[in-house]
Amino acid sequence: MPPPPSRRQLAPIAWAVLLGLAAAKLALHALSNGPLAWGYMTDELYFLDSVDRLQWGYVDHPPLSIALLRLWRDLAGSSLFAIRVPAALGGAAGLVLTGLLARELGGGRTAQLLAALAAFACPVYLVMTSYYSMNAFDQMLWPLGLLLLVRLANGGAAWLWLALGAVLGVGLLNKVSMLWFAAGVGVGLLLTPERRWLRTPWPWLAALLAAAGGLPYLLWNAAHDWPFLEFSRNAARDKVGAVSLLDFAGQQATALGYGLVPFTALGLAYVLTAPRLRHARGAAWVLLVTAAILAASGGARPHYLAPAFPIAFAGGGVLFERWSARWRWLPAVAVLGTVLLMIGATPLAMPLLSPAATLAWQAGLGLRLPEERERGGALPMHLGLYFHAEAVLAPLERAVARLSPDERARVEILTGSFGETGAVNVLGRARGLPAAIGRHNQYGLWGPGAARGELMLVVIDDRGELAAWFEQCERVEEIDCVLCMEAMDAQSVYLCHRARRPLAELWPAMRVYR
Repeated sequence: MPPPPSRRQLAPIAWAVLLGLAAAKLALHALSNGPLAWGYMTDELYFLDSVDRLQWGYVDHPPLSIALLRLWRDLAGSSLFAIRVPAALGGAAGLVLTGLLARELGGGRTAQLLAALAAFACPVYLVMTSYYSMNAFDQMLWPLGLLLLVRLANGGAAWLWLALGAVLGVGLLNKVSMLWFAAGVGVGLLLTPERRWLRTPWPWLAALLAAAGGLPYLLWNAAHDWPFLEFSRNAARDKVGAVSLLDFAGQQATALGYGLVPFTALGLAYVLTAPRLRHARGAAWVLLVTAAILAASGGARPHYLAPAFPIAFAGGGVLFERWSARWRWLPAVAVLGTVLLMIGATPLAMPLLSPAATLAWQAGLGLRLPEERERGGALPMHLGLYFHAEAVLAPLERAVARLSPDERARVEILTGSFGETGAVNVLGRARGLPAAIGRHNQYGLWGPGAARGELMLVVIDDRGELAAWFEQCERVEEIDCVLCMEAMDAQSVYLCHRARRPLAELWPAMRVYR
């Protein structure tokens, strides 16, 4: 059985290729987030509204992404373009790391190009790095962890375990899903010859470092009655719904843009079966274990598995490079196919065309992306979320304008989605709106504050709930947004008088974690 390549045997790093692709990715995001931008995405407004209330946890995610946004906002401002720079940089770094991972598997310039290009073109990566959220940093942290794991198996210094533990710890401060990576590392150690490391202190020290990163969010949850667990259960049931094994497989094909499915599947199979890559199988187990956990959960969202794709992209790059010794045309065909995939998928992954042109593009492809229980509108759900802010701000502005001066001085706003609350609090002041309180996720935990509920504009889709909260409510505005999610388009603005009890007493029945 051939040994793994030594450090001296590895090909030179194709810096010109990798940095060129990274620059191209940054340029694409600069267009999408600058002259072609549609507006803030709902998650961004939620995050921006949270940065002045830093804490060790939030109902739906750990604290790192909010803390980083606070630092970045103070340095660069909160313009739409500025806050998306870290997400684009995270995606570009992930692209470079995927190319380096191919090199660590023994790949040369062609392998590094093909692996990095796959990471560039993958539609779900384009989606997740187009706006600021914790998901963009996953696209960097997972390939970095995979690279360290393969390098350790490839004769790297033992202290790299500490670096891997640090990556896992930072990852747990970013998203709880880094636990899936950790589970994959554990299974990979047990099922491969790398189990020899378990007789040394290094993996255990790495586990301690990772646990230290996850501890603050664990303690925060314990102090707040475990809201993340309630959020996770409700989100899987109410937002995602049941996901069968067939549905899960279809999700991953969609996330890969269909055209990358053969390349990715062959790459994963190559890492798992090639004798020369026996040392790298532990990294492949990260992808397999994560996929098994998600498939078994029956409620996975399409992007959950995506951060683990780089090991398969790297394997595909190395395999196609080896095959090119017989079929010299293969890399050129692979590059052309990936570029064509990207041309077709990118306008449906990120804002690049006008909304009307995007709808026409979608119709021309004859493609409707799979829906979750929460359904999108005319646009795919992730693109519709760029229009939610205006959809709620405009009717609220009209409703406030019709109030008397005395009523405008007293009116309060209550919303049911974190995106709506964030939109009002971040963008509403310039439009003459009072600050809002929200029932959803972190706003639900923060509670009603000093709001009295004597006169409230309420954004909601179920008038029946209002009767339990207020003595009198009347519909004053409709929310009409065919591009938004169906749930947004179904909502209305109500003017409500006199809460039946103090809002603090009503709040346990009003707040929603999902």
